Amino acid sequence: MKYQAILFDLDGTLTDPKIGITKSVQYALKRFNIIEPDLDKLIPFIGPPLVESFQEFYSLSKTEATAAVEYYREYFTESGMYENAVYPGIKDMLTKLAATGKELIIATSKPTVFSEQIIDHFGMSQFFKAIVGSHLDGSRIHKTEIIAFILSELPHVARERIIMVGDRKHDIIGALNNGIDSIGVSYGYGGLAELQQAGPNYIAASVSELDKLLSR
Repeated sequence: MKYQAILFDLDGTLTDPKIGITKSVQYALKRFNIIEPDLDKLIPFIGPPLVESFQEFYSLSKTEATAAVEYYREYFTESGMYENAVYPGIKDMLTKLAATGKELIIATSKPTVFSEQIIDHFGMSQFFKAIVGSHLDGSRIHKTEIIAFILSELPHVARERIIMVGDRKHDIIGALNNGIDSIGVSYGYGGLAELQQAGPNYIAASVSELDKLLSR
């Protein structure tokens, strides 16, 4: 492929964080006396900014949602961060891409500090030129502004040679808003219909398909 710089979402793209994220949300909701026994109902929290999801899905006020994010982090930093797994084939793909001189960068709405710990925990730090996420104070949470910041750090790479890879509409919309191409991965948590509606340049149904797309 023509791309020199490849931006990767983290949750649902490189790793499967379902258990850790949904248990962290469950813990936070319990602090508001909201009991949600079904972790599958909390899957929509994977990907978008948490403060917005607490408001959208459980009608918390902005103040309550901000507090919920703090409760979420209590569980997440203790154990939820590591209730996670790298998708099979990801490390092999990253190894090949790095060996060909591609600039690989994490672009996630998860706070940078947690993203760095997760990438390090799974032994993938050596693949990435940078890990760019949100700030703990709740700023820079949208994918559009995260990608915009990354592009400002890549003045030597033309935009047509940069691509974003992610599993949710937010990844694709963020890429479109910044004038770069995108790949939607339907093996993650957005699903095929959400991705098709967002309009990526390519869709990969598996890590193997993603590998072939990025390697060709």
